[in-house]
Amino acid sequence: MHGEAPKQIWAKAKGSRSRNIVIGGLVIVLAAYAVYHFSGRVQQVQRGRFATDSGPVPILVAAAKTTDVPVYLDAVGTVKALNTVTVSPQVDGKLLSVGFKEGQDVNKGDVLARIDPTTYQAQLDQAIAKKAQDEAVLANAKIDLDRYEKLAATNAINRQQADTQRALVQQDAALVQADQAGIENAQATLGYTTIVAPISGRTGVRMVDEGNIVHAASSPGIVVITQLKPISVLFTLPQQDLAQVNAAFAKSPLPADALNSNDNSVIDHGTLTVLDNQVDASTGTVKLKAEFPNANTQLWPGQFVNVRLLVDTMKNVVVIPTGAVQRGPNGTFVYVVGDDDVAKIKPVTVAKQDETQSVIASGVTPPERVVTTGFARLTDGAKVTIGSADGAAPAPATRSRRGQPAATSRSGGQSNRNGARPNPPQ
Repeated sequence: MHGEAPKQIWAKAKGSRSRNIVIGGLVIVLAAYAVYHFSGRVQQVQRGRFATDSGPVPILVAAAKTTDVPVYLDAVGTVKALNTVTVSPQVDGKLLSVGFKEGQDVNKGDVLARIDPTTYQAQLDQAIAKKAQDEAVLANAKIDLDRYEKLAATNAINRQQADTQRALVQQDAALVQADQAGIENAQATLGYTTIVAPISGRTGVRMVDEGNIVHAASSPGIVVITQLKPISVLFTLPQQDLAQVNAAFAKSPLPADALNSNDNSVIDHGTLTVLDNQVDASTGTVKLKAEFPNANTQLWPGQFVNVRLLVDTMKNVVVIPTGAVQRGPNGTFVYVVGDDDVAKIKPVTVAKQDETQSVIASGVTPPERVVTTGFARLTDGAKVTIGSADGAAPAPATRSRRGQPAATSRSGGQSNRNGARPNPPQ
């Protein structure tokens, strides 16, 4: 019995070792199959996705053209009224009535308010009476002068008495003139009791209610009138632009556009009216003022707007889309597509550039076509296929895994063996 126990133990150990070997082998086989299967699928997907990399490069093009290009100087400006008047009373008294509504458009001469005129009417009547009194005295002095001159001519009286009477007449005449001045002053004072609009414009918030006692030149006044049509915009430009603006302004008035600060849409068209006579030494800028009709009152005092000043127009220059201009170690260049649908690099000189178009001084001549989209795979001498801006560029047919041409759908896309369309070229 002692000899059989070791044999049984050895048999059990041997069976367990065999099972472990079998299980390990199965795991290795399954892992190898999984790796092979997965790598094959990845290669298949990659072949399907990048099968077009070796074909023509899909691009979009635009033709170079000759046109006139305006040259603008851009700035940020502040709208300011041409005239702003604080209407204040010129005499003291009780405010009897207010003849305007807040925010109303008024014309020059419209009645805005009335002050109690009783006291000032009495002063005018007093001045008129005083003049009548002095006129009567003057008339009597003239009669006496005529009488004295006749008597002096016959030596009936002393000549000196006639001369004295003549001087008295002149004094009375001066008093009448002073009375007339007093009447005119009283009339003007009485006129101040009727407050009229000094300019045409729009009234603001009323600052005094009727029934209050107002005083001459009192603050803050009765109302503020602001002229809105026309209106001005103040803006600044760097001193580097001063020479260009001066040269253009000397030839003719410069057009200016006021643009909305949100979407740069044109609010109004105007002209430059003032170029300041000095440069601000602290900022290195010069002030300018443009005037706008503001017919629709879209410009409001204190509003910030973008200003575009036209200083020049480049005549008959070559322009291309800005997106076509590329930059490299040797400077700017473009891809030009010939009739053979081959893209070639051409160095260009850019004279002016903005967000949408670039003025080309040399390197491109109309109607050459330049590439605007599709630079990722584009190289010098690459074959290209030109698409339209409203759709995908046509892609060449590719081969399936078995070397047969892939089926093409009616919409122009390509299908694989299972009928599914692969991803379009990026």
